[in-house]
Amino acid sequence: MIGRTARLAAVMLLAMATALPATAQEFGSKSWQCAPFARAISGIQLFGDAAGWWGQALGRYSRGNAPVIGAAMVFKAGRSMRVGHVATVTGIISERIVSVTHANWSPINGRRGRVETDVRIVDVSPNNDWTSVRVWYAPIKAVGTSAHAVFGFVYPDAAAKLASRIEQPADVMMAEAARPDTDVAAATAIAD
Repeated sequence: MIGRTARLAAVMLLAMATALPATAQEFGSKSWQCAPFARAISGIQLFGDAAGWWGQALGRYSRGNAPVIGAAMVFKAGRSMRVGHVATVTGIISERIVSVTHANWSPINGRRGRVETDVRIVDVSPNNDWTSVRVWYAPIKAVGTSAHAVFGFVYPDAAAKLASRIEQPADVMMAEAARPDTDVAAATAIAD
């Protein structure tokens, strides 16, 4: 079993070794769909609708239910998301809170297709397994009230190696998201 200090060091090394291929700032004001944007910044070479990434990853990339920096969180398709959604994990805040960078979630200044960097996602699944989450929603400046179903995480090569060695990588505090403030209690606040 790996101790907390060793886990923190391993995750920090992974973060440095798997720098995202591009940063959100490099994408400027262009309008993006979530899947091409996630592919561009994660380096995970999957195509098509976001929900399809989970099946496409089988045999090509490791998959699991533990968030790791650089992994793609794959949302299931549903009534409000007909083709699913995909976001790239950019920080581990706590066991049940991560930060992600993604495109086309919140309308920004009334426009869809915008990139949001380091926003919070909270695991609200009853078994703490990241199968149901609530996502930061810019118009209300809080984590949204709707829970969204998630398949799990698709790991880029280096992240997959780390995920296989660390039982609970999510308990390592790695990053602080820009929104909402860095207070963990504020991160889990749900808008009325």
